[in-house]
Amino acid sequence: MRRILVVGAGQSGLQLALGLLAEDYDVTLVGASGPEELRAGPVLSTQCLFGPALRRERRHGLSLWRDRAPLVEGVGVRVADPAGGGVPDVSWVGRLDEPAQSVDQRLTLSAWLDLFVARGGRFLRHRVDVDGLEELAREHDLAVVAAGRGELARIFPRDTTRSRFDAPQRALTVAYATGVHPHPDGSVLSRSAVPGLGEVVSLPVYSLAGPCHAVMVEAVPGGPMDRPVPSGASAGAVLVGLLDVLRRYAPWEYERFADAVPADPRAALRAFYAPVVREPVARLPHGTAVLGMADTVVANDPVTAQGANMASLCADVYRRAIVDHGPRPFDEAFMRDTFASYWRHARHVTAWSRVMLSGPRHVWELFRLAQEDQATADRFANSFSDPSGLIEWFLHPERAMEYADGVRHLSRA
Repeated sequence: MRRILVVGAGQSGLQLALGLLAEDYDVTLVGASGPEELRAGPVLSTQCLFGPALRRERRHGLSLWRDRAPLVEGVGVRVADPAGGGVPDVSWVGRLDEPAQSVDQRLTLSAWLDLFVARGGRFLRHRVDVDGLEELAREHDLAVVAAGRGELARIFPRDTTRSRFDAPQRALTVAYATGVHPHPDGSVLSRSAVPGLGEVVSLPVYSLAGPCHAVMVEAVPGGPMDRPVPSGASAGAVLVGLLDVLRRYAPWEYERFADAVPADPRAALRAFYAPVVREPVARLPHGTAVLGMADTVVANDPVTAQGANMASLCADVYRRAIVDHGPRPFDEAFMRDTFASYWRHARHVTAWSRVMLSGPRHVWELFRLAQEDQATADRFANSFSDPSGLIEWFLHPERAMEYADGVRHLSRA
């Protein structure tokens, strides 16, 4: 039986470990926190899983909250005036072909970790440094690092040809809250863009206390939407700061959240990180090669809501590659080929994130078009399920203008 080491018990690492267990591999999973710590800890992220990722969870028996989590049936976009004001310049909702869902990762990861152990996996609960990683890797046929954007990610060299940013592009502040009024257009992932300053995102979530809402401000660092909070600030203090930003820049969201309270005492998060693409293979001090996966090697800003979806996809791509490789050695060529299979999908999200962070003129033109044309609104919404088609009409300025001209020509015909 082939022995696989997975370092990192997040969305991608756990899905890969559970998938390989089901294929009769001997899997060791290393994580810094056990299930109880995860459940009792702070919010880890925002996340919204779209159709393909939800289907993968169902296939592998991991969709544990399907009947309890609220459905997300559309993507709403508003474009606000940076000077403030009560009415957005643009407002529309695109409808999803398949509903999405969001489940607090404290619930997801703790339950999946319990499942991993119950199904016969070996879980080592401790933090691993480079020396510890090399020692463990030598005991396994393949070592995969799914440790997120932390210290171990830095052993993978930065790919300068694919990494445009060398500093965080947004300061992220998140709170989960109850007492939120419904969105006027139903159960949607709502995005309010404030050109040059940042974005406000809200969506329905299933969390520790049941159904609630998440709100996230993605602020340009140091800008007027960036309201730093003291280290160790309570969830209530974080929510108060978020409400102040909403009142000024997205008052339609403030009306919904004005009576909100934190969903639990640790339902808040503040974070910064620079989007980056790294080389997929790292050589440890004594020459052992390890394979990086998901946001350890491709970390995008959450502006496109793709993090958990790409983690799910990466786990599926890597699992298939490992199984299809059979008894052959997991050498560096295998590792690079496996990452290349993932990058064929991930590159679309990296390009999309770059465009959304920079906000070129053609994006605002397309958002105005979507207010006039429901098919465009729906096409944008369904790009969250499959971003690969964005290059045809959204990412490139010339193609975007050709698309917009074509839509308006047909509407006049």
